[in-house]
Amino acid sequence: MRSILRNNYRWFIVALIFLATCINYIDRQIIGLLKPILEKEFNWTEMDYAHIVMAFTAAYAVGLLVSGRIIDKVGTKIGYTACVIVWSAAGILHALAKTVTGFSLARIGLGLGEAGNFPAGVKTVAEWFPPKERGLATGIFNSGTSFGVVLALLIVPWILSHHGWKEVFWITGSLGMIWIVLWQIFYEIPAKQKRLSEKERNHILTGQANEQRGQEKTDIRWIKLLGLPQTWALIAGKGLIDPIFWFFLFWLPSYFSATFSIDLTKPSLQLMIIYTATTFGSIAGGQLSSWLIKKNWPVLKARKLALLIFALLEVSIILTQFATDGWTVVLLISLAVAAHQAWATNIFTIASDLFPSEAVGSVVGIGGMAGAIGGILFPILVGSLLDLYKTAGNIVTGYNLLFTICGFTYLVTWLIIHILTRKSKAVTLSQLR
Repeated sequence: MRSILRNNYRWFIVALIFLATCINYIDRQIIGLLKPILEKEFNWTEMDYAHIVMAFTAAYAVGLLVSGRIIDKVGTKIGYTACVIVWSAAGILHALAKTVTGFSLARIGLGLGEAGNFPAGVKTVAEWFPPKERGLATGIFNSGTSFGVVLALLIVPWILSHHGWKEVFWITGSLGMIWIVLWQIFYEIPAKQKRLSEKERNHILTGQANEQRGQEKTDIRWIKLLGLPQTWALIAGKGLIDPIFWFFLFWLPSYFSATFSIDLTKPSLQLMIIYTATTFGSIAGGQLSSWLIKKNWPVLKARKLALLIFALLEVSIILTQFATDGWTVVLLISLAVAAHQAWATNIFTIASDLFPSEAVGSVVGIGGMAGAIGGILFPILVGSLLDLYKTAGNIVTGYNLLFTICGFTYLVTWLIIHILTRKSKAVTLSQLR
């Protein structure tokens, strides 16, 4: 067992960032699962809830802008640890909130901390994997988003059956502190990792342009990043699409509660199936583009073909409004969220393909900030539409309209990415100095 781990230590590192991502999304998803309970206790409107979601996404945007740059400067070990400390403390503080303002402040802290997860995770993959393995590695750790949501669906009802909503925040917020101990014990960059065999160290460096990747702390000039079409392709891929997944996270539980009278104080099989599908989508998305690369497809061409396939699959969510039973809706939404996670995996991997490791944290932070800005604006539309149709006594129509918007957005975004990257090559460090 020790020998197997010694020669495959990079996959153990992926397991650690997968675990961090699980905890990240458990803490993020709690508010959506508790929404029916909290809106009754505190008399929230849909716009009140939208404002709480917007507080998180605004902080997330700021956090991404800052955390990516900080992680590039201080490294993944210190940077990841700091982010988890911040978001875990903020998760616990939700238990003290009593007003919309109180919950919004707690969500701001959560957003600032959680923003560091993906810049740190993608940078870790860039440091630990050659290009041909990054798609699968990114897919595995990105699948922690959906796995975390599924765990939340199990954990929250169990805690509620024994305690109250405050204890949900106390217990789930403490999980990150346990992860920090594991990270401090087991993580170092490949150049310093004593548990790593020379055979695996050489494998990791295969295909990497600079053998010092992940070791040199370079001052990346953002003005240079923003002048590159590759950066804007990532901004489009995140800015237009991330808000849709947050809509799936924060409103799907409420959608099923309102449409199919699901009791969210008990484990929901429907939601568990949907969010489990995202796990398969995340891994399959990375595996597809990695398989194409192994078949000698150019790296960027393989990633974009995968994105196109998943954008086409995403259109299936529009059909939910014509479904005649709840399980057909579950099937269609499962396909849509799986396609989203497959899309997200390839967008993250494109960042590590097109940019040197020293800039990955910064560029993922910029792209994530764009997604968070979209996440600030989209809930305004969501809250307004749902309040309008709820008042009219037909909230399902509001959800159907939102699903239609979501379904077509992926194809539009793919076209933008394709135009911006038609003549793109990998960015070098000299271009960013």
